[in-house]
Amino acid sequence: MGSRQSPALVGAANLPSSVRIWEVGPRDGLQNEQQIIDTDHKVAFIDRLSAAGLPVIEATSFVRADRIPQLADGAQVMSRIARKPGVRYPVLVPNDRGLDAAVAADARDIAVFASATNTFAERNLGRTLANQMEMFTPVVQRAVGLDIPVRGYISMCFGDPWEGKVDPRQVVDVCRQLVDVGCGDISVGDTIGVATPGQVGELIGLLVDSGIGLGSIGVHFHDTYGQALANTLAALQAGVSTVDASTGGLGGCPYAESATGNLATEDLVWMLDGLGIQTGVDLGALVATSTWLARELGRPVASRVAQALRTST
Repeated sequence: MGSRQSPALVGAANLPSSVRIWEVGPRDGLQNEQQIIDTDHKVAFIDRLSAAGLPVIEATSFVRADRIPQLADGAQVMSRIARKPGVRYPVLVPNDRGLDAAVAADARDIAVFASATNTFAERNLGRTLANQMEMFTPVVQRAVGLDIPVRGYISMCFGDPWEGKVDPRQVVDVCRQLVDVGCGDISVGDTIGVATPGQVGELIGLLVDSGIGLGSIGVHFHDTYGQALANTLAALQAGVSTVDASTGGLGGCPYAESATGNLATEDLVWMLDGLGIQTGVDLGALVATSTWLARELGRPVASRVAQALRTST
């Protein structure tokens, strides 16, 4: 039987014609690795993703090295990657000091990381839900003043391991605060992977009702319960056209032990290709990259599509 390198193309109504994939593997993926990945491999990973056609590649973070030691070489990574014209390379920053380091490294996009629940805000940020914006507001406003676009991540949007199901109105309130202080994009995260499609549609509808435009909304799903692709499709049906994913399904969350891997970029691209939705991503190059990275990490690739394409004959 011949190898099948692409899905059959059958479109569906009421879906976006194109999707912007926000690749988070180099940051969100590698930060969860137990081992320290050397700078050469990080640079090679990002450059391979650029060559595969990813339009946004979250490169690293400028968080204290004792918090995320896996990404302590952020400045070196940013100085060495081959920045492809038209590709964005955002970095995560937690505070003013992180923004200083990002600016010094010539980062042209940044992201901040908020929580939709009080317990996770206390554990991850050392803040409460009520006062976490005191941490982000000066960073966002200063970045905007420097003409640096800012994305706001919101974690625990659908469920929290300590608090259970999350009230979507609580999520909307945090998203609204981030937009109001200057975040041009937000990404609603299912950090522990418990969401189902009905929840996704409900939350996106409430975000739009609050005045946040669909063009500003991204989704970030983890596949703990095998729901990431189903939830992505629900988001697309609701009008969202920015989807976070991680090559090879790398990632999780270092502050939430029940969080497993992100939606694999290869699995997402296969689905979008089959629906006739444009991404600009070369699936073959992406699979080759995730296979290479899995070999470097010493374990099998987690993406089902990468496994299938690599072994098909």
